[in-house]
Amino acid sequence: MSSFDIIERKMQGVGLSGAAISAFRHSVQVLESKQSMLIPEGDIQPAEGVADWEELVAATPAADAELLAQAVLIKLNGGLGTSMGLQKAKSLLEIKPGVTFLDLIVRQVQSLRAAAGYPVNLLLMNSFSTGEDTMAHLSRYTEGGFADPDKVQMLQNRVPKLRTDTLEPVSYPANPELEWCPPGHGDIYPALVGSGWLDKLLAAGVKYAFVSNSDNLGAQMDTRFLRWFAESGAPFVMEVTRRTEADKKGGHLATRAVDGQPILREIAQCPDADLPEFQNIDKHRFFNTNNLWIRLDSLRDSLMANGGVLPLPVICNTKTVDPRDGESTKVYQLETAMGAAIQCFPGARAVNVPRSRFFPVKTSGDLLLLRSDAVEINEAGLMSLAPECAGVAPIVQLDSKLYKLVDSLDSLGVPSLKNVKKLVVSKVHTFAPGEALSGEVTI
Repeated sequence: MSSFDIIERKMQGVGLSGAAISAFRHSVQVLESKQSMLIPEGDIQPAEGVADWEELVAATPAADAELLAQAVLIKLNGGLGTSMGLQKAKSLLEIKPGVTFLDLIVRQVQSLRAAAGYPVNLLLMNSFSTGEDTMAHLSRYTEGGFADPDKVQMLQNRVPKLRTDTLEPVSYPANPELEWCPPGHGDIYPALVGSGWLDKLLAAGVKYAFVSNSDNLGAQMDTRFLRWFAESGAPFVMEVTRRTEADKKGGHLATRAVDGQPILREIAQCPDADLPEFQNIDKHRFFNTNNLWIRLDSLRDSLMANGGVLPLPVICNTKTVDPRDGESTKVYQLETAMGAAIQCFPGARAVNVPRSRFFPVKTSGDLLLLRSDAVEINEAGLMSLAPECAGVAPIVQLDSKLYKLVDSLDSLGVPSLKNVKKLVVSKVHTFAPGEALSGEVTI
């Protein structure tokens, strides 16, 4: 059994906040208790009471300036694009020539500010790896305060990796940075508290937060839904969308059998014997898009009711301290998911949104699609599919050995994809700029 004092001293030594330390203490206590971190099929039922986005917004007028002034757009911006060959913040990938994810996020906020006649808030949760690059890029936006880290930046925390034999923080003098790991995006809650941002926003009259990943351009603050959320009284709303075969390994929404509370189950929380049911997309029909709407006063109240910590489920990953050295010390990496907070709010709801609100970039194929004419981006930074797509995005699959890295797209070129259902490229090829393709195409 580990004494948390050792862990606390290590975290204090790098300047982590009391809120971050308390949240990690909860995770360690769950690990030490040896209670199951799994959610078996017998404890849940398929998700119930999922509302329909289209029906809600069709009957709701757009938010007015007063309501927009009470909103903050929070973007999770802690990820690097290393899997695609980028050694900086993933949000700095170019989507169109000279235009990055970050540029479009700023453009969206500028549009909201113009509509509200008020400086609608933007908050980026950067990591220690992305903060410097992000703020350097934002230096071009001096007007509006985007270049001021005190106005737009909140730093993600980090947590120590724990030895599997003693549960003490691992020591790795060869590379001390490897002694730490990200705590998962559930860290947004202690980060809001520990940074002082939660109190600052509430003091400024901000009540409603829309949270999403910076690489998901489909996640746009819809002013009609903002009004619905404000009037619904719901403390927490998760945007979900229908699972397909491509999503069957992703976390899904469920209903806790004992009390009917909506919960999120990730694949790491599923017992091996229940994996076939986990992947049954006809039974568990909805997955979390990581687009969340949160009432900040409800978040404050829930934190106060739980001793300053949201009691999120803990995901425990067993790895080696050096991922490239299988003989290095075995460690536990503890993390939490921000969507799992749905179980911490009585009255929390889920809303089934169009697939167009979930448009993340995980591969070079995703990026090629965004760069093509199948995706239109207007002056307000809002993304939509070209009319020819009829609401269904083309599927783009590029050979990962040939086109894993962003730079490889330069030689591939950008064809016209607005009339394509599926594009598969499994050999070296070059498209002429805007080369017209249609239907299902295999190279």
